[in-house]
Amino acid sequence: MFSKGQAIFAILFIVAFIAIMVITYRKDKSLHEKNYKGVKWVLLTFIGFVIFLFIIKFLLKN
Repeated sequence: MFSKGQAIFAILFIVAFIAIMVITYRKDKSLHEKNYKGVKWVLLTFIGFVIFLFIIKFLLKN
């Protein structure tokens, strides 16, 4: 499917991408905590709403 060189490149790319993302997140963490205080509640509400929709779909299917 992939040549050996392509597989090595993909692995190195993934490792480098994750490393850069972690470094960037750590650098911006304090800024995110200051500006996005209520985001956790929005996420929990959204997940709850999606679960609610699945429950309704399951109950109305029968």
